[in-house]
Order: sequence, then C-alpha cells, then structure tokens
Amino acid sequence: MARHLIQGREISTPVRVRDAVACAASYLVRADAARAVIAYSGFDVAEVLPGRALCTLAFAEHADGDLEACREFAVSFLTRPPDAGPPPRARGLRANLAELRRAGAGSFVHWLPSDREFAAEAGRAIWGFPREVADIDLRMASPYKRCVVRRDGRLVLDLLVKPGAAVPFVGRVTPPRAYGQLDGVTRRVPWSATLRGVRARLGGALIRLGNHPIAKELSELGLPRRAVLTGTVSHLAMTLGEAKQL
Repeated sequence: MARHLIQGREISTPVRVRDAVACAASYLVRADAARAVIAYSGFDVAEVLPGRALCTLAFAEHADGDLEACREFAVSFLTRPPDAGPPPRARGLRANLAELRRAGAGSFVHWLPSDREFAAEAGRAIWGFPREVADIDLRMASPYKRCVVRRDGRLVLDLLVKPGAAVPFVGRVTPPRAYGQLDGVTRRVPWSATLRGVRARLGGALIRLGNHPIAKELSELGLPRRAVLTGTVSHLAMTLGEAKQL
C-alpha cells in the first residue's frame, strides 16, 4: 500500500470507485493521424484493420469513491504493448484482435479532464494521468446520455450516446492495461472493474466538435463519423492500483 498526500489529504492505493455511471463510444479512425496525435508518447496505435486505429471517447459521473464525487471525460487509444515488437502483416479484424489479446494490448490515455481540482491533482500525482480541470456537463438521467466538455471557455465536444440492448453480464472484468504519460514519464496503471446494468449497440452516438485544440485533434482523426460501438454502464465500480513507471 502506498500513500499520497493530495491537497493535505492522505490517499492510499489501491483507490476504489464504489459507484459510477459511465458511457463510451469507440471509433475506427485514421491510424496515421492517431500516430501523429500520440507521437509524443512513444506508443504505437494498434491497427485493428489496415490503416485504422481504435479511439474511444468516454465520460463518467463518480458518485461514491475514495476520491471526491466528480465528472470526467477521456480520450484514449488502443495501443500495442511497448515490448510487442513490430505489428504483423495486415489481416482481418478477428485475427488482429486475437493477436492483440495475446500480446496484451493496452489503452493509452491521451486526455483525461475532470470537473474537480482535487480529482485532477490526484490523477496527476498518483497515476501520472494527463489530468486537468474542464467544464463537464453530463445528462445521465435522460434516455439519451449527453456529455458537453468545455475547456478555457471553448467547446471541445458535445457527445450524445443512445443506450442499446441490455447485455446479460454482471461481474468483474480485467480491462486492457492502462497507460498514462505526464511530463515525459510513462506509467502503467493496474486496474479492474465490476459492471452492472450494461447496455451496448453498434453505432448509437452523435458528436459535434468545437474549436478547442483537442477538438482539432479529433477532427484530424476523421471525426465526427459513425461510432463502431457504444456502451453504457449504470453501475460501475473500479479499483486502481499503484502506478508503475516504465
């Protein structure tokens, strides 16, 4: 167990989120553009199809946890493990995903704003995530889940997710490895999640981009476009362990 002092408050790892609502939309984007966006990281995106990488936009409302209640948004990319070697020759989607599972694909978190300074500082200090404070307006009670993100008074995006069919799954999952980079230091963050109230569908998202630099990055990926997959979780619990510097 490690201890971190955040704004005069001691936080120990693992950190637990006991209840949150989360939504996500995943997109097939231009792999060359995605590589350019995360070139600073030293990671290579995983091409799930020739010339296509996977970018996921997610938002969540944390109601109960070791940190304070907050809202957050995330931009992440499916990446090849740093030690996996060169990617195989172009193959079909199923073969590529199977190879990535064997190799241990990861999720590189490119941007992870929060609407609370305490949560933002904790994300930076404990895990090295690219945390900052943004204005995040969430509409979770309506049939359509909506997230509007503004930073420095400028619109980043307006994302609308329509929940799909119920998925008969309740239980713990081990998601892809999570990676973050801050001030040139890369860290791997061990985490696990327990899901209840899962819904998923093909497509199911509408996105409008603003004029913030992050919006420009997303437009260079080819957004807005049709989402490959969207998902919602009405009850999400997570455990985040101590980050390991690479």
